[in-house]
Amino acid sequence: MNTVETSVLIIGGGGAGLTASMLLSKLNVDSYLVSSLPTTSLLPKAHILNQRAMEIMSDAGVADEIYMRGTPPESFSYSAAYVGFAGHPDAGRRIAKMECWGTGGENETWCVASPLLSTNLPQIRLEPILKNQAEALSPGKVQFHHELISLENHTHGVIALIRDKDANRDYIVNAKYVLACDGGRTVGRQLGIEMVGLRKAASQVSFHLSADFSPWNSDDDVLIRWIGMPQLGMQVVMVPMGPDVWGSRSKEWVVHLNYPYEDPRSLDDVTVEEDLRTALGIGDYPLDIHRISRWASEGIVADKFSVGRVFLCGDAAHRHPPTGGLGLTSAMHDVQNICWKLAYVLRGWAGEKLLSTYEVERRPVVERNVQRSLENAKQWGSTWRELGLSNRDMTVDEKWSHLSRLWSTDPADDDFKAFARKLFAIHSMEFQEQNVEYGYTYTSLAVVSDGTFPAPNPDDVRLYVMETRPGHPLPHAWVENLKGERCSTIDLVRHGRFLLITGENGQQWCEAAQHIAEDLRLPLDVVRIGHTDGDYLDPRLAWTKNRGISADGAVLVRPDRFIAWRSHGASESPQTVLAAVFARVLHTA
Repeated sequence: MNTVETSVLIIGGGGAGLTASMLLSKLNVDSYLVSSLPTTSLLPKAHILNQRAMEIMSDAGVADEIYMRGTPPESFSYSAAYVGFAGHPDAGRRIAKMECWGTGGENETWCVASPLLSTNLPQIRLEPILKNQAEALSPGKVQFHHELISLENHTHGVIALIRDKDANRDYIVNAKYVLACDGGRTVGRQLGIEMVGLRKAASQVSFHLSADFSPWNSDDDVLIRWIGMPQLGMQVVMVPMGPDVWGSRSKEWVVHLNYPYEDPRSLDDVTVEEDLRTALGIGDYPLDIHRISRWASEGIVADKFSVGRVFLCGDAAHRHPPTGGLGLTSAMHDVQNICWKLAYVLRGWAGEKLLSTYEVERRPVVERNVQRSLENAKQWGSTWRELGLSNRDMTVDEKWSHLSRLWSTDPADDDFKAFARKLFAIHSMEFQEQNVEYGYTYTSLAVVSDGTFPAPNPDDVRLYVMETRPGHPLPHAWVENLKGERCSTIDLVRHGRFLLITGENGQQWCEAAQHIAEDLRLPLDVVRIGHTDGDYLDPRLAWTKNRGISADGAVLVRPDRFIAWRSHGASESPQTVLAAVFARVLHTA
């Protein structure tokens, strides 16, 4: 039986696994990926890529292609709610329009947070981009239609039995570590890991189809369309899939129908197509249905994120409702966190205990993401109930009459319209939850606390407050080098390397850091930033505003762009201080 030797075995070839493969290759870590599926996703699935996910895609070298293939910003600015779609004189009435994910670059709070904007690209088109890059970075080591049969988790490594399903042969992979990115299908069960939380809350049926819906659609700047259907008393969600034209004239769509869990109607293709046509009110209008998929809406988290040398990422560790677009992006954030830590341990730059901080840091974040996804989903049910859509005591005509008050010109209906406006304002918790997506923080032994408290935040879901308190993301600010070339502080963190940023008078910290890097052979960059002096200048004081240190202080940034440590001012023994910080953060003491 043939044997493959690798540092990291990646099981699963979806968003998490392919991202891990790319990042590890960029870190010069040997990896080997197997996926039981013959190819990348055949379903559009997740499609939102938030700002931090796009920073990770930039590290992997695929951000430009994703932006090129993704939804143009002008078609990715709003979500909207409607009553009906077709088949009724008032069908298609828009009753709310809500800014989403940075409003195509027009929302300055999102532009201030990161040099990269959120974008939208369905997984059916995203994954081939990731796979091509993973294969280019690691030739011959990205294997689809190769299935994990068994896993032996030993003290000094992992032995995996893999079946090449095309060649019908088995082989062994010996790995130092395993990343389980298989969606929880195999590895977690073999290791006895349990998923805890809300299971099977509802059955969802999704249609990937091609159709010309432009006769009924409007609003080319709207991405997700939430449509209340009076005839069924339920909501239908429509999302354009491009690929070349977006907005109301998109050629492809995904349409989601909701059913009670295990409703027999949801299990029959003919029945659900009838329900789809009835819900949309389109009769026998031509639809080219590519695929019908069924899935359970649930919010669950693994009771353990690791067993021995195996680490769970993405859907293997947590599964969310799609509301808020936090599933795929959370998976990318997971692997960003674990990959640099694996690289440092494998290179001997860090102690193996550093890997224990993966779960400590990621679990609170993903638990919150799951909870937010559930709350977002529940809010839609609440909104439509409050508006009377699901009122079983009303006939269909009575529902239309009741909902028509939302576009009535009668002053007697103004209070009802104001009530509806407040209901839809709550949905900014889903479409503008920037602090959840981008502003999450870490607390672990890979972060050295300075004893300060977080900056006050009047809304810790929607408002991302930039600061350099240890555990927080590195604030974005545009700075200029001495040639006048502009870049973001985000881009100063080179892939896989620590960065020490000092004030303009922080030369002692810089010299100490250079000695530490030489002594420990650590990948560490050093830069001074100031308004009138430094390696980079801060012409608009954008960095100075949030740096949280004096001109002779310093901030240490981890390879994943989270703050590891800071000193407000100078030190009498900067080299000793920094040596102790690295020993703590990297668990080498």
